[in-house]
Amino acid sequence: MKEFTAKTVEEAVALAAEALGIDEKHLTFEVKEEKKSLFKKSATIAVYEEEDAAAYAQEYLKSSLGALGIEITTECVREDDIFKITIDSERNPVIIGKNGKTLQALNELTKLAVSNKFRRRYRILLDVGGYKEDKYERIARIAKRAANQVLRTKIDVQLDPMSPDERRIVHNTLTGWEGIKTESSGEGSNRAVSILYIGE
Repeated sequence: MKEFTAKTVEEAVALAAEALGIDEKHLTFEVKEEKKSLFKKSATIAVYEEEDAAAYAQEYLKSSLGALGIEITTECVREDDIFKITIDSERNPVIIGKNGKTLQALNELTKLAVSNKFRRRYRILLDVGGYKEDKYERIARIAKRAANQVLRTKIDVQLDPMSPDERRIVHNTLTGWEGIKTESSGEGSNRAVSILYIGE
């Protein structure tokens, strides 16, 4: 978090945008102090940066799971525009839940909490003890098998419904394959990827 002071809030925002190289409409800030007197006026704003959002996400996770009696450690890395947060605890299976449903719900809650706090959307991906990475590898293998089946039979295949990050793995795995294309369809938890035969 960085603070900027100018005569007015508007001038402080403009100053911050110029200093950070960010468009004013993409700044997330709060007014820390605004003084108006007969001879002088000033305004100080605190501008939140992406590192603040990542730190807040980790504190939110520790607080939320701590309230359930689960102590965790977290590690966050930035890859492209995604914050990948790895969680570890003595109760990893509880955090993951059946078929990863608890982890998926926790991921959505964390994104909502960060979005509400910083008034912008951040892409956040949670993993617990390498669970997600192992699942991604399985999904990639399933996608390749299904794609080979489509190429062999020329019959389209729809995979089981998946979360957005899992669907992204299918699309990325099959990008560049000749003779097929992938597309997502369906709503909410029923959204799934289809592998379509398009020929030569």
